[in-house]
Amino acid sequence: MARGERSEEAWLWYTTVYEAIQEIPRGRVTSYGHIAKLVGKPECPRQVGVCLKHLPSAATDPSKKSPTWNSGNVPWQRVINARGGIPPRGPSGASRHAAALRAEGVQVEQGPMGEFTVDLERFGWFPDVLPSEAGLVESSDEEDEEEAAYHT
Repeated sequence: MARGERSEEAWLWYTTVYEAIQEIPRGRVTSYGHIAKLVGKPECPRQVGVCLKHLPSAATDPSKKSPTWNSGNVPWQRVINARGGIPPRGPSGASRHAAALRAEGVQVEQGPMGEFTVDLERFGWFPDVLPSEAGLVESSDEEDEEEAAYHT
């Protein structure tokens, strides 16, 4: 494998995480841990953070193609920590993160130490399953009920 290339397993993980993040509604936030839970790996919240850390920027030059997954099609700003905090990511990273959330209508507070937080009670998004999988879960339950009825 060439330097910088991801294994098929890593590519699948990144893709799964990025697709899940795309389902977070505009104006809502969730946690790294909740994304990990939704994709079936509740023990991997830090790895969700790694995926976002390595999310490439969208191409600004129209003549250049953006990577498949990029900051223009994965709403990275909608993922924060479980306490509602916006983690600092380098110089002015947290303020850029806060600005992106504010642009979506999320109220972001700044504490006395400069930390940014979001009220998870008001802006949190914590479904039991991803919306794209909700129909699959319901239909499998219906099939189980039909099968059980058939065998009784």
